[in-house]
Amino acid sequence: MTTMNRVERIVEGFDPVKNGLDDDFVLTKLTAMKGCGCKVPRDVLLQLLQTFKTDLVINNDEVDIGLDSCVIPLRHPGLRLVQTTDFFYPLVDDPYIMGRITCANVLSDLYAMGVSECDNMLMLLGVAVELNELQRDIIVRLFIQGFKDAADEANTKIRGGQTVRCPWLLLGGVATSVVHESEIIKVDRAIPGDVLVLTKPIGGQVAVNSYEWIKKNNGKIEELGLDTAKIKKAFKQACEQMSRLNRNAAKLLHKHEAHSSTDVTGFGLLGHAENLSRVQKQPVEFLIEELPIIEYMNEIVDRMIEKGGEGFRLYEGRSAETSGGLLIAMSEENAKNYIAELSSLDNAPAWIVGRVLEKTGESIARIVPNAARRSITSSF
Repeated sequence: MTTMNRVERIVEGFDPVKNGLDDDFVLTKLTAMKGCGCKVPRDVLLQLLQTFKTDLVINNDEVDIGLDSCVIPLRHPGLRLVQTTDFFYPLVDDPYIMGRITCANVLSDLYAMGVSECDNMLMLLGVAVELNELQRDIIVRLFIQGFKDAADEANTKIRGGQTVRCPWLLLGGVATSVVHESEIIKVDRAIPGDVLVLTKPIGGQVAVNSYEWIKKNNGKIEELGLDTAKIKKAFKQACEQMSRLNRNAAKLLHKHEAHSSTDVTGFGLLGHAENLSRVQKQPVEFLIEELPIIEYMNEIVDRMIEKGGEGFRLYEGRSAETSGGLLIAMSEENAKNYIAELSSLDNAPAWIVGRVLEKTGESIARIVPNAARRSITSSF
């Protein structure tokens, strides 16, 4: 299935009957949590990881716990093993698109390290016990096809994995590459004067959950006075960007001399910026001044906050993303060229969202109060 067919499928929407399922079948009912929103909170996770008794994430040529992928020096001079794993629960009802999102999310951890070529993938699949045999066969077949098509687009192969039965539907994988050390971005080289680039807008958790409100007819839409047509459009926008590979973004990191990079997923924009800032060789402050947001999601958040809610903590940079964009530190001149070239390759925008400042003491990341909010429209 081509990239255009991927988009066409998102536009058309998933029809369970056309795929051999009952008309009331809803894939996302097979879990109580959605996508990367299932992650253990970052602060809690950092406490739990103290079991490993190390604060070091980068040690010479090794990358250990805390960043997107582990990097392991091999016994052959100049070669490194780069590896990552990820899994989560479904957040869209089309198993095929969910397969593509899953594969894209797993690969994104390699891409965040500047590794654009993946040598091998494994697929992880937990089949929900609620599925009958017919449902199981249809759902699993579509999911595998989506996962495979995304892997094909990434020019990699799936050579194994694991399948078990679970109380909830569980989707994930492992991505591995053997590369020369020059193929890896040194992610700890951000310097004062750099700018911060983001390659996909935030607001995915808001889009997915507000779309769920429509399906569940739980009164939230009426309570907040929301526009269902705008929510459906935003949901399709979120599906497109979640299923779009960050491969081109990774390739261009080398060409435009990125100093540091990560991808934005379950810990939100600020959580991943904090992770990246704390491993920099030079004490720095990552200052985020602008928030590109999926169209209409800021209005939903504003209305939730007016009602006394947190609005998924979107403006705080804590709202979970699934298969989000890359967050990159690079010189301003290189950033402008990077954005122009990436936009032409992916037919999607990217933005300078902040700056890297000199810092005394421990490195930090923060979002300025009342950061500018840019609503990102789509063609859906």
